[in-house]
Amino acid sequence: MTQKKTAVILLNLGGPDSPKAVRPFLINLFSDPAILQIPTLVRKILARVIAYRRTKTAVEIYNHLGGFSPILINTQTQLEALSHSLKSKSNTQFFIAMRYWHPMTNETIKNVLKFMPDQVILLPLYPQYSMTTTGSSVKAWMAAAKKFNLTVPTKTICCYPTAQSFIHEVSRLVQNHYHSVKELGPTRILFSAHGLPKQIIQKGDPYQYQIEQTTAAVVKELNIPNLDWKVTYQSRVGPLEWIGPATEDEIKLAGSQRINLVICPIAFVSEHSETLVELDIEYRAVAKEFGVPHYRRVETVGSGEFFIKSLCELINRAESSDQPILNHCSQRVCPTSFSQCPHKTHG
Repeated sequence: MTQKKTAVILLNLGGPDSPKAVRPFLINLFSDPAILQIPTLVRKILARVIAYRRTKTAVEIYNHLGGFSPILINTQTQLEALSHSLKSKSNTQFFIAMRYWHPMTNETIKNVLKFMPDQVILLPLYPQYSMTTTGSSVKAWMAAAKKFNLTVPTKTICCYPTAQSFIHEVSRLVQNHYHSVKELGPTRILFSAHGLPKQIIQKGDPYQYQIEQTTAAVVKELNIPNLDWKVTYQSRVGPLEWIGPATEDEIKLAGSQRINLVICPIAFVSEHSETLVELDIEYRAVAKEFGVPHYRRVETVGSGEFFIKSLCELINRAESSDQPILNHCSQRVCPTSFSQCPHKTHG
């Protein structure tokens, strides 16, 4: 029996590949209706204003990283690890589609058409679903598929917040740091995720709920008696009220209490500006200023063995399923009160 030709699309945010790319990257980001949920004409104007105002700061951030974002390099490494792990599937080919910088959806879909797949699997590199990340990337893909007449069956892996192998990878990485720091005194783990405006969560976005589910699963696997831990949120921008508590505020609090910190990026699966600059440089400086005795940052899952295993399991699950939208388990993850969850049924 001939294997179906399968195109697996790794969906990710993207990042500027040079200082000159920073402003157009920011314009693309803030032009997304999932990010700025305002009328189109106003959004297009405001996106350029925000990009203009933030370019200098963003360039300074990327200067710490050599002038560009490493997210594409890291995603390519993950792609290579997946390809190696699934090398027995000779009819499966992997592609990368970035949302806000190259290779963007329209570029990628042209290459997919050349491959002539029998089916497409959309695999977001966002373990927790949000309409601002996975939702936006999937919507962009579907629009491009219609534009370029890619009509083969498409399956979307919407989320995998408590996938066993993913949780195991995170837990393993946390343990490596926690026990060495704990020997030096009272220690708290901050599970830090990228924040969102409260109004997005209030519209039924399940992101915060899924972050909490991921963290609870990691804490359960750690199985450390009387573990001191909190879920926090970073990267706040703009005047809107964001979900909290803020990672920076919790770092200051730990300093006042003379508590060591282990920071675990719970929503990022590869290193980029939010980890390498915000957590490693900016927040480390805050920790030092406010008296945190020891500050340790857990690396992202990257191309770790168990994370790649988790992604392989998701791909295998999608290939054998007849469902257009699926996750890591056989039922919807979120309560039905989260109306933006792409699953239409619960239980």
